[in-house]
Amino acid sequence: MSRILVVEDDSTIARGLEDDLRLEGYEVVVAPNGEEALRRTAGEPFDLILLDVMLPRKDGFQVCRELRKSGVRTPVIILTAKASEAEKVMGLELGADDYVTKPFSPAELRARIKALLRRTYDSPARYRFGEFEADFERFEVRRAGSPIHVTPIELKLLAALVRNRGRAVTRAVLKEEVWGTEVFMTDRVIDTHVANLRKKIEADSTDARWVTSVRGIGYRFEG
Repeated sequence: MSRILVVEDDSTIARGLEDDLRLEGYEVVVAPNGEEALRRTAGEPFDLILLDVMLPRKDGFQVCRELRKSGVRTPVIILTAKASEAEKVMGLELGADDYVTKPFSPAELRARIKALLRRTYDSPARYRFGEFEADFERFEVRRAGSPIHVTPIELKLLAALVRNRGRAVTRAVLKEEVWGTEVFMTDRVIDTHVANLRKKIEADSTDARWVTSVRGIGYRFEG
């Protein structure tokens, strides 16, 4: 049974989410504010976090930032009444995995949860390639034992490529797995993030060994 932490200060919304998710077979814990969410995640394991943005004490962006800084890799879906494209991108760059805008369809939210849990279970906790080791639970990449800086977006890109290693992955699939369906993302922006990742894991980013281009489709991880 997957455990979900619902971080929501509106008791009516929280109760509705709790009832709906329990009917789906999930174990649900509710935290009414950001500080309580951080306290809970420090002492209990969760498989997924539904995180509202507008929270008392610490908002959802602060919570997400602190979770990732402390090494908590639990998938996070951010819930928000409304957000600009820039705010959505900021949340994803802080380490959130998906965005759902209120009001949302319970069926859509359930589908997003199942998709995110499936991707998480399909991803290896650690993956070695050459002199690199990606630790997707600790949110870090090491080269010959020394950590190198990667952004949350770059790590999620690497995770998506590793999950599909040996297969061509379209930009549309990368967009959905890294940025979700709530954010408009052009192919050019995706290519830029891939290029930034290549600079960190390739000896020669213009002659890639690990992340190769597939003309007219997207990319393939060769590890």
